Formats: sequence, structure tokens, C-alpha cells
Amino acid sequence: MSARLPPLNPLRAFEAAARRGSVSAAARELTVTHGAVSHQIKTLEETLAVRLFERGGKRLRLTPEGALLFPAVTKAFEDIAAATALLARPQTSGAFKVACVPALLSFWLLPRLSQFTSRFPDISLTLVASNDPALLYAADVDLCLLYGNGRWPEAWVRLWSSFELFPVVSPTLLSSRPLRSVRDLRDHVLLHGDDGGEWQTWLAAADALDLPRTQQHFMSDARLSTEAALNGQGVALGDAITASTLVGRGDLIIPFDLSVPAKDAYYVACRPAAKATPIAQVFIDWLFASLESERLAEPQGFARHIVRSRAGKAEAVENPTPHGS
Repeated sequence: MSARLPPLNPLRAFEAAARRGSVSAAARELTVTHGAVSHQIKTLEETLAVRLFERGGKRLRLTPEGALLFPAVTKAFEDIAAATALLARPQTSGAFKVACVPALLSFWLLPRLSQFTSRFPDISLTLVASNDPALLYAADVDLCLLYGNGRWPEAWVRLWSSFELFPVVSPTLLSSRPLRSVRDLRDHVLLHGDDGGEWQTWLAAADALDLPRTQQHFMSDARLSTEAALNGQGVALGDAITASTLVGRGDLIIPFDLSVPAKDAYYVACRPAAKATPIAQVFIDWLFASLESERLAEPQGFARHIVRSRAGKAEAVENPTPHGS
């Protein structure tokens, strides 16, 4: 096996240069000279008899052969780092700091926290409500659950879940101000957890962009808009992950059987070095195992079915059955 493997140091130089996009940046990371990295890459190319980088330009670009090799080398180094960390610290105990999307933290992670702490009682968690990608690079933050596009440089990133958005409303508000059709939204306050783009997308899917707008409230994140909906302040947009518990126990109702894909998704992310620690490994495994075990489904069988009239407007079926009855 060893006879078929390229030399280790050239592989390290190649992986660092490909990840950082620059020989100079790779040299700084590896604490060697620019010339040493260039020499190691040339040695690897000669060993493999292929070109790994396109020459020219300020930023390195991988050739097709380099693009094939890069993920395999990266994974190999991550596995070595993880195994080394396990040898150095075999016990899953100590402090661990997690930054999490506020809505996901409040409505998904906290209700399930005892499941993790019962399995790992020697881990002390610090939880921070934030969706700021800058925390990925903070030395005192070990792991992030972020909502975004997943493109964060120099970080280990893995898709946790994509999801769809749909309106949610409190049963108290619904009983006093019914939502028999999408057109009835004109009599309700729309609660935004963003700049209004998500509701705009949902209304477009419901053929209701021409809906007269009355009052609207804009909030900094989906946790606040969901809490406002819980308090009967209006209609918010929820998803099957953060709203699942609230809908399941009847605190919120889904009035329409219409959902739209969210622009971005939830990701688990951290610095590569942080991922190699035993606590990070067990916490990441628990996050994915918990999501899989619950098998969260897309909204189905909800209160009202949206049909399209000949006029092309979204209307509700007459006499719908309330959700959860």
C-alpha cells in the first residue's frame, strides 16, 4: 500500500495551496517558504505525472486532475486529525460552545437538549443565539449551526437540512379572524423574519402578489416572528423543523397546504481543527442522527388545500377541516 501512495509532504503542500487558493497563503499556514511549497507541488506533479494546477493568474486554479485529488486528500488529513485528537483526548468531556440560528436554537435544539446531555453528562455546553458566519472563525466558538448558502471559506461545512416555508398562526387568532382563503390574509398582520422576501416568494406561489397589504411587522430573525405568531400578533412563516413541535402540540396551526423552498438551508460548520475534537464529533453525530430519527416530513395534509380558480387566483376549498382535528 505505502508504495502506491505519494509522499506526505507534497500532499500537504498541495492540499493547503488548493484550499487557500494561493502558494503564499499555503506557505504561511505551513510555516515554510513560498519556494518550498512550489517545490513540493512540483514534486507531487512529477510523481503522479499530471498537472495539478493551472499556471498563470493571481489565484491558483485546479486542473481536472487536481480537482479529483483534492477532496480525497482533504478527507484523509481530516481523518488523521480526528484520530490524533481521539488519541490525545479519549474522553468526551469538557466545555463546548455552539452558535446557532436563533429560531433553530429556541424551537429545535433546546427542546431536545436533554437527549444529548443524558448521553454525554460530562460535556458542558455554552449556547449562543446567532446566525453570524464570522463566529466560524472565533477562537472561543467550537461549532456553528447557520442558515445561509454554505459558502464559507476555510471552514468545514456540511448541509444539515434544506426546508420549505409555510404560514403559521395561533389558534386563538384564527378563531377570531378566520383564514378561509389566501385572500383573507389581507385582514391579518404579516410577520416578517427577514426583509420581506420570504413572504413575497410565498405570495407569488399563491398567486396573491396583488393582495392588498395592511399592517406588517419586520423582525431581525425568524425566532421573533414565530414568537409574535405564538402571541397572536399575526401570521408568520415557519418551517417543518423549527415549527414542528409548536404545530404538533397545537400552539400554531398551518392554515394553507402550500409551501415554498427556502432560499438557503441549515448547515453545520466549524474550523477544521475544531471538528477533529471528540466533543465536536459526538455533537455533530447527534445532530444528524436526531434529525434522521425524527424523519421530518414536508408539510402534508394541512388545513386547507389550495386550488386555482379560472381567474388564476389561489382560493381555499370550501369547509376545510382544521389542522389537528
